[in-house]
Amino acid sequence: MEAVYTQGIWIAECLQQRTQDLEHFWLTITHIGDPKAAFLLVFPLTYFVCKRAGVAVLWVAALSEWLNLVLKWMLFGERPFWWVGESQLFVSTQPKISQFPSTCETGPGSPSGHAMITAAVWWVVVSSLGSFLYSRTHSLVISAAPYLLYVLLLVAIGLSRIFILAHFPHQVVAGCITGFILGIVLSPRVPEGRPLLFFFSCSAGLLLSALMLNVGLQQLGVDLSWSITLAKKWCSHAEWIHLDTTPFSSLTRDCGALLGLGLSQYWKPGGWPLPWAPRALSLAISSIGLYHVSRLPLPVKPQGLFYSLVFIKFALVPQIVMVLVPGLVYLFTRTKKKD
Repeated sequence: MEAVYTQGIWIAECLQQRTQDLEHFWLTITHIGDPKAAFLLVFPLTYFVCKRAGVAVLWVAALSEWLNLVLKWMLFGERPFWWVGESQLFVSTQPKISQFPSTCETGPGSPSGHAMITAAVWWVVVSSLGSFLYSRTHSLVISAAPYLLYVLLLVAIGLSRIFILAHFPHQVVAGCITGFILGIVLSPRVPEGRPLLFFFSCSAGLLLSALMLNVGLQQLGVDLSWSITLAKKWCSHAEWIHLDTTPFSSLTRDCGALLGLGLSQYWKPGGWPLPWAPRALSLAISSIGLYHVSRLPLPVKPQGLFYSLVFIKFALVPQIVMVLVPGLVYLFTRTKKKD
């Protein structure tokens, strides 16, 4: 693998030097591809356009990120920003590469979570949009446009991850392929109308299975904190290390979102019947609410409290989008009509 990693470093160096004027663009794209964006941005946007597609987005985001976590634990992928120092292969010819605030993620690097979750989640969106456009226009050219944008988005996110030294090229490709397959497999299997017990079981099952895998690997002598140690060692700025990039943070996010999805469908099966204008209003209010929820500072010590609060925060996301905000909008617009 040393030859693959070395070639990846030179590709990253070339990309940084030739597109250094696009630094802001790459940082913005990598934020768009952040797995958290699937829950906080793509989910509400999709839900208020098509409820079924919105539920599918949240479902696919949670399952694909959980599988990404498992794969990372199993594959032990390096990240460029620490491998350069650890390999000691660049003593005489040090590459001219830079780190950025989004570089220092603490989980293993393979496959790329940004690429994998983005590929899975956006497949739900573009396939739904493509089918809708074809049903209205019967034009293959027009209905193919979302798929072209899908490919361009994956390419842009992949390049952004290479640019900031978060991933090697082969890790990005692996993430895109895996996410694409997951999107195809999971998107038709939307858990609508399922009882609350189903979602509770899914949330608990994902949490317990990941914990059992963690314990099992540790019993075999595998130190799963190795990537966190290397990230702290080689990150150029200590403040760029964030606890919400750890594997357990993504695990609690996924489990919380699934339980929240079940609770939302339990409180209000089928959602609120809103016309287009109240839906747009609900989307705007939900987006503002989620923006502030995502920015809530969480105590990082003790870590158990941090992970518990992450679980609660993302369990609230479906409540805000599917129940609370549209319910208030529905009551407000309904009262206004009676007057």
